[in-house]
Amino acid sequence: MRAKLEQKTDQLYVLLISVHGLIRGEALELGVDADTGGQCTYVLDLAKALAEHPEVGKVDLMTRLIEDPQVSPDYAQAEEKLSDHARIIRFPCGPKRYMRKETLWPHLDQMVDRCLHYLRQQGRLPDVIHSHYADAGYVGRQLSMLLGIPQIHTGHSLGKPKQEKLLSSGRKATNIEKQFNFERRIAEEEALIQHASMIVTSTRQEVELQYGMYAQPDTKKFRVIPPGTDTSRFSPPGRRPIADNVEQSIARFLEHPKKPMILCICRPEMRKNIQGLIAAYGNHPALQKRANLVLVAGSRDNIRNLEKSQAAVLNELLLDIDTYDLWGKVAIPKSHAQEEVPELYRLAAKSRGMFINAAFTEPFGLTLLEAAACGLPVIAPDDGGPRDILANCHHGLLVDTLDSDAIGEALLSALTDKPRWRKWSKSGVINVKRHYTWAGHVNKYVKEVRALLRKQRKNLRKQQIALHSGKSAIPLAQHAFITDIDNTLLGQRDGQEALVEWLIDNVGYTIFGIATGRPLESAIDILRKNRIPIPDVLITSVGSEIHYGIRRIPDIGWANHIRHLWRRDDVVKAMQEIPGIRLQAADNQREFKISYLVDSQTMPAVEKISQHLHARGLHAQIIYSHGEFLDLLPIRASKGHAIRYLSYKWGLPLASFLVSGDSGNDIEMLVGDTMAVVVGNYSEDLTHLKGVPRIYFAQAQYAHGILEGMQHYKFGVAANKAPKPTSEQAAMEDT
Repeated sequence: MRAKLEQKTDQLYVLLISVHGLIRGEALELGVDADTGGQCTYVLDLAKALAEHPEVGKVDLMTRLIEDPQVSPDYAQAEEKLSDHARIIRFPCGPKRYMRKETLWPHLDQMVDRCLHYLRQQGRLPDVIHSHYADAGYVGRQLSMLLGIPQIHTGHSLGKPKQEKLLSSGRKATNIEKQFNFERRIAEEEALIQHASMIVTSTRQEVELQYGMYAQPDTKKFRVIPPGTDTSRFSPPGRRPIADNVEQSIARFLEHPKKPMILCICRPEMRKNIQGLIAAYGNHPALQKRANLVLVAGSRDNIRNLEKSQAAVLNELLLDIDTYDLWGKVAIPKSHAQEEVPELYRLAAKSRGMFINAAFTEPFGLTLLEAAACGLPVIAPDDGGPRDILANCHHGLLVDTLDSDAIGEALLSALTDKPRWRKWSKSGVINVKRHYTWAGHVNKYVKEVRALLRKQRKNLRKQQIALHSGKSAIPLAQHAFITDIDNTLLGQRDGQEALVEWLIDNVGYTIFGIATGRPLESAIDILRKNRIPIPDVLITSVGSEIHYGIRRIPDIGWANHIRHLWRRDDVVKAMQEIPGIRLQAADNQREFKISYLVDSQTMPAVEKISQHLHARGLHAQIIYSHGEFLDLLPIRASKGHAIRYLSYKWGLPLASFLVSGDSGNDIEMLVGDTMAVVVGNYSEDLTHLKGVPRIYFAQAQYAHGILEGMQHYKFGVAANKAPKPTSEQAAMEDT
């Protein structure tokens, strides 16, 4: 049982999503790997700061649950409280072990489903979904489409600029694609640019130059809201003593530990350009004489045990130190605790040193703010966020980090001009408080969210297009009604009208869905012609496709699920040998459905067709109906499988589904734990179901038969003493 989170009444509920890396409420293991860095700090600080805002009632930070002896058991906790109004929620996603972000893509649909179950337990939907990075962007985009909730997205870093930088540094395209999975990442980023209601960036340059590399970004969606820094942790030296163990952890590497420090804190990954920094220092004797180089590149017990990409970076680092003979001039501590990071900045500032961010590309640069707050001047890449940060804080220099000589010259110049160093130090401390606080960030953030929600409500009032507008009814509904269309829902005008009245009476309580052999376009067309409201769920093409609502949002998880063993072209070729069948018109053919018209006198038995396919190593679900139609689907696809998938995905028990049909292609959804209704005008291929438990054969026909079945099962609001509250009412309640 999940603990209840105290919630401020009638205030915003924000769902943050950050999938990869190691996220916990305290003692972040920054730098432990390539995925646990500034983004983790950002989302955690954002969650805590939002929870303190008077207009925010609840913040959930959703991430991946990890059960791995190689990492702390903290990451296996399903729930971690951050404050009275904020918590971390962890869901399983793929294998239990820790995984780098590039390998998570095939497992993200599982996180979508887990979140849907969780939201049903909460009894309230979020007001906004805010995703971080492309992997969480995929999860957030699916949830946004399924739930009708606006998505906010923060990229943190983007695939196209990173890909371009790596290519320009000499990496081979095939190698970087294998390591970083850019094709999938960039495709998702393009989809997010089109779908998201608001995209938060840290700088205007990020909008213009980085997102500008993508096709037709809508600049009206972008909001520049720089993050804050925690000045209670990051402050200049002198206000508090520097711990002896921190100073000793650096001094033990150095021949002359009192010299100024060139401090670099980053993860051991290629784009951080540690190799370029070593070259800058190693090729510059005057810089070596002037200062020591301190490289805090993550934490490690044994380089051999690190993932391949990190081990490669650190091995090159050690080899370069040896090549340039920098022993005694470079400190490379094996590990550091999160609470020691401010101490390292203060130690460098005390030595009159510099902070260096040598990355090839930098969307923002949170470490530059941390250094500024500690009075430590910086050298940063002339790219992305550093341009805006230095323009505001005036505490250092920008440099072309592709040029190692330029890095070396900039460092030496900064270290030798003492009056300028003091000016930068003072300016950083003052201006970081002026421009980069979390209180200022969330004030602007909440203002933008309120404006976004007002705009959405206004648009929905204009549309007035379906039983349910705005947020989806599905997560909070208590029952589901799924019916075939032809000869079940449709057939008698007065019955249809009575059923529509029933649907209106049950809005917010019962999910309305159709399950039909028709393709999606045909199904919507026939419903509109008969003045039937557009359903919440549309199971079409004999269960091979699932879409949601008036916007026809596809269920991508279902498509991925049924693709298993499906070889469409090979099935079509094999079926050419079967007599008595011919392909239906092209508009009845789909990616996951092959449809034929049948000559029942010459077509062999379905069992024979199945054997024919199996002999050729092919797998298909074969559905024969009305004595004239034959449909071949993936083995996981059918109306019945689709309903069971919906039951799992949305966390609604199968026993809460009432289904109705009239023919053989409805059999799978009629049998089992559902409340099944067979209308009075059923076809002979359902006769054998008489007497089967939980299948009711109505006397009335068409929609009147459905209503008769509903009365039999006491199905609907009228049969319950306490109807489910609307989503608006639920939003007011303390969950």
